[in-house]
Amino acid sequence: MLWQVFRRDTLLLLTGGRRGGGGLPVLFFLAVAMLFPFAVGPDAALLARTGGGIVWVAALLAAILPVDRLIEPDLDAGFFDQWVLRGLSEEWVAAARMVAHWLVFAVPLMLATLPAAALLGLSADHLRLLELGLLAGTPGLAALGIMVAAITAGLRSGAAMAGLLLVPLAVPLLIFGAGSLSAGGEGGIALTGAVSLVLVAIAPFASGAAIRAARG
Repeated sequence: MLWQVFRRDTLLLLTGGRRGGGGLPVLFFLAVAMLFPFAVGPDAALLARTGGGIVWVAALLAAILPVDRLIEPDLDAGFFDQWVLRGLSEEWVAAARMVAHWLVFAVPLMLATLPAAALLGLSADHLRLLELGLLAGTPGLAALGIMVAAITAGLRSGAAMAGLLLVPLAVPLLIFGAGSLSAGGEGGIALTGAVSLVLVAIAPFASGAAIRAARG
């Protein structure tokens, strides 16, 4: 049953069954990468210096887009009640949804980083660090997305509140991930991975508790 839930969530997020396709965050991410050089001018050195940080900010903003579609539609439709009746707890559903969200959101985003890096004039060394940082940090963004979606599900103006909650909570990931580029080493990536691992570990339990509260 858990595999069926995971497969359903992945297909819905990919095809746009949750009121928006999986390509929307990637398109937003690429749009930010394309517009930034027009904003700062054609200074290649400046673009190379700031491009990695812009990619991280764009990834964070793109992660906010599908948050309101992760939990609330199924909560309103009563799917969580049915899963609980069939013995599948909210924690397991949240864990499956977190993995599906990461696959649909983060993997295409990491692929889209290749043309974004070319637009921003990033070197191969910076691109390698950037991809490693995103690989370490995007699971944390997916975990934050699930937790914030569960906390704000059923609330009035939940989408706006989700954005306000997600941005400050993602600041450690942003600092360590973007900081590893300016430092030129992989220590920041290790810290990004550590923060991400903690978020992934607590996300199913926090989300499950929030979903139960919303159901009650």
